Amino acid sequence: MKFTIVGKNINVTEGLRLAVEDKIGKLEKYFTPDTEVHVTLSVEKERQKIEVTIPVKGNIIRSEQVSNDMYVSIDLVEEIIERQLKKYKTKIIDRNQGAGSFKQDFMENDYIDDEEIKIVRTKRFDIKPMYPEDACVQMELLGHSFFVFVNAESDQVCVVYKRKGGTYGLIEADI
Repeated sequence: MKFTIVGKNINVTEGLRLAVEDKIGKLEKYFTPDTEVHVTLSVEKERQKIEVTIPVKGNIIRSEQVSNDMYVSIDLVEEIIERQLKKYKTKIIDRNQGAGSFKQDFMENDYIDDEEIKIVRTKRFDIKPMYPEDACVQMELLGHSFFVFVNAESDQVCVVYKRKGGTYGLIEADI
């Protein structure tokens, strides 16, 4: 695995680098050697946060964990990613997505899918063109954490969402 480790408001010491490479390196049994792993370590007040992103063909495997100790956060994030891999492995195989990024023995091993994804409700509604700021207002009025709308400027379907810290995000399709 190829690691890219960066720090925000924290110096990435050799100890931290070794801890990340050692702990996240345990996931090497699932991935091919050329798989890239992007790790961001950050500190905000008492919060020690690690974000790990592993791009694989057609998917992104991502997790972030926060605690009062960076080493605890590193331990937690590795466990979460391993659980995600085992949980979604069958869906990756079924759709033939990204299987080339994973080692063959991982793909052949059976894991119990304890929480199958089931869509239990479908909603349909008219989408009218609006500006992203108006979509944020509408989202707040509905009390939702995201809102789908047609951007009045680009005529594309977009999504606004609430971010941590009271800010907003905008997702635009890159077609």
